[in-house]
Amino acid sequence: MSQKNYLYPLKFDTIFKEKIWGGTKIKDVLQKDFSPLKNCGETWEISGVPGNLSVVSEGNLKGNTLPDLIDTYKEELVGSKVYEQYGNEFPLLVKFIDAAQDLSIQVHPDDKLAKARHNSLGKSEMWYVFQADKGAKLISGFNKNTNQEEYLEHLNSGRLTEILNEEEVEAGDCFYLPAGRVHTIGKGLLLAEIQQSSDVTYRIYDFDRVDDEGNKRELHTEEALDALDYKYYSDYKTPYQKSVNEAVPLVESQYFQTNLLDFSTGIIREHYERDSFVIYTCVAGEAEISTQGHNAKICMGNAVLVPKKFPEVHIRTKSGFKMLETFMP
Repeated sequence: MSQKNYLYPLKFDTIFKEKIWGGTKIKDVLQKDFSPLKNCGETWEISGVPGNLSVVSEGNLKGNTLPDLIDTYKEELVGSKVYEQYGNEFPLLVKFIDAAQDLSIQVHPDDKLAKARHNSLGKSEMWYVFQADKGAKLISGFNKNTNQEEYLEHLNSGRLTEILNEEEVEAGDCFYLPAGRVHTIGKGLLLAEIQQSSDVTYRIYDFDRVDDEGNKRELHTEEALDALDYKYYSDYKTPYQKSVNEAVPLVESQYFQTNLLDFSTGIIREHYERDSFVIYTCVAGEAEISTQGHNAKICMGNAVLVPKKFPEVHIRTKSGFKMLETFMP
């Protein structure tokens, strides 16, 4: 790649994932055509996961993968601290998820366990729900302190859900799920997921589902035992103050930080003090993101990566927008 190619706010080709639990909201709500797939459970909008590398969709860098760009532009793209820690690997993965049926009950390993077993990062993640069917629910964590023995007793006797924390969900709800937290997304939810760059999932229980050929999906009972956090927590849902026309902090973790921007007018976002790229993930409305004369249109179902070299981001809108603004701590 030639160095004369300049950086700008980057959009990428969507990667569509058919899932046993997937539906049609990616097409019906987000207006994204996933044919020839029968359904779409996930779209990967920004990914550096091997085998699923995001490819630039617009502009003079079109066709380049995300690791290609990091290799060429290094700190200019991701920030010096991020480049020092992760090299050419992009540290985050941004998805949209449509659950037409419940996902499997699962858990993700932390950095230490994932490194030892899979040479991978762990997987802490957040969900922001932006469309929910009436009565939709999800599972996050245990509803009491438990231990491996009690957990296995409930799992093996088909009573696992008795000790899991179930939450009714509506649009605007946010959940942070550190690695180790048992969870599942319930049917009827459309959400944005921001997570560490990892595709390691331990499936605990899959409701005895079978695929088109009558096969059950693999379970990871043994692997999950050391990954699970058996403690009870009182604050599974992320509390935040809903407010219009100001940036509202949602998640502040060691892996990423995310603000909610719910704006009826255009704004200027200044990131001079941040040594990081910034990702804007749009969950309502539409806008135009501008940096030093470079523009990218964004609407519900899109994500834009603003390189570190642009600390001042102008966001213009006619209709208003709601976006997640994510950066490295």
